[in-house]
Amino acid sequence: MTYRVIQWSTGNVGRHATRLIARHPDLELVGLWVSSPDKAGRDAGEIVGIDPLGVTATSDVDELLALGADCVCYTATADLRPTEAIDDMARILASGANVVSSSVVPLLFPDHVDPMMRAPLEDACTTGGTSCFTSGIDPGFANDLLPLVLTGTAEYVDSVRMMEIVNYATYAQPQVLFETMGFGQPLDATPLILIPGVLGFAWGGVVKAIAGGLGVEVTELREVSERVPTPVDIDLGFGVVEAGTTGALRFEIQGIVDGEPRIVVEHVTRLDDELAPEWPRARGHDGYRVEITGNPSYTLDLQMMGDDGDPNTAGLAGTAGRIVNAIPAVCEARPGLLSVLDLPLITGTGLMR
Repeated sequence: MTYRVIQWSTGNVGRHATRLIARHPDLELVGLWVSSPDKAGRDAGEIVGIDPLGVTATSDVDELLALGADCVCYTATADLRPTEAIDDMARILASGANVVSSSVVPLLFPDHVDPMMRAPLEDACTTGGTSCFTSGIDPGFANDLLPLVLTGTAEYVDSVRMMEIVNYATYAQPQVLFETMGFGQPLDATPLILIPGVLGFAWGGVVKAIAGGLGVEVTELREVSERVPTPVDIDLGFGVVEAGTTGALRFEIQGIVDGEPRIVVEHVTRLDDELAPEWPRARGHDGYRVEITGNPSYTLDLQMMGDDGDPNTAGLAGTAGRIVNAIPAVCEARPGLLSVLDLPLITGTGLMR
């Protein structure tokens, strides 16, 4: 069966998703939504740097939804516009199209999100008879799927820690780096990500997904963070981080089980590899680490590399790949909001070249 798909946005993740949909043997790209007038009217392949695909980009939502696609791959940035993104996805779901998404990342585990916030999506799924799955790479498979697979081999589990250890210097998303994460800001500033409750909201879903897989209850989410200034200016090519401002950020979201932090998400993010040498480092190049204590105890280091030699490209491609490859399973799933616990194993069927 071939599933007809609309791609929603062509940003950092969306351009990879568009290419993945175009080459996937079970998917057909039938529409492309763009926000920029400069992109509207152009061929989708031209926009994402591949051969023409015969699909013209548009900003007309009614035109796209009238196509009757099976699924929309929604990758529009939602960090600063979660309500608008939810409204977009609800409209899509109510129209009869399923949704896979890298946006509104707390929805990775729907029960983590306040019922009032997720109600429009639940109602839309009921109206449209549709399903919605949110993922990414972090949150996403490196933090939910891989730990769950390892815990499935254990006699017992004492704790689970999921870590991202990445240099973001080539992550060309100024809004995320400078506004959301606070790089380049004074150490006494409070960027969006460090407003109390934001870390728990954004990453608490993955903590609770692991807890759900283990059958335990997280009674509290605790947030811990620290920052280190850069001693010299860092020119990223899309902005300069001045000496004395934030150049490295480390934080934890601790899931409290039986009074102890037993399920933890940790981020170690630098803009220069020389910063904060005492913090954890990747083994090899950047990637993810899963640490499980129990019997057996595991340390799993996942190194990643894009086909252009950049680990950040790998993160973007992996974010797109997980949701695009999940489209057939999501289209066949029960109506409603889904998590990793609701889907079968997603593999790269038909992708070997």
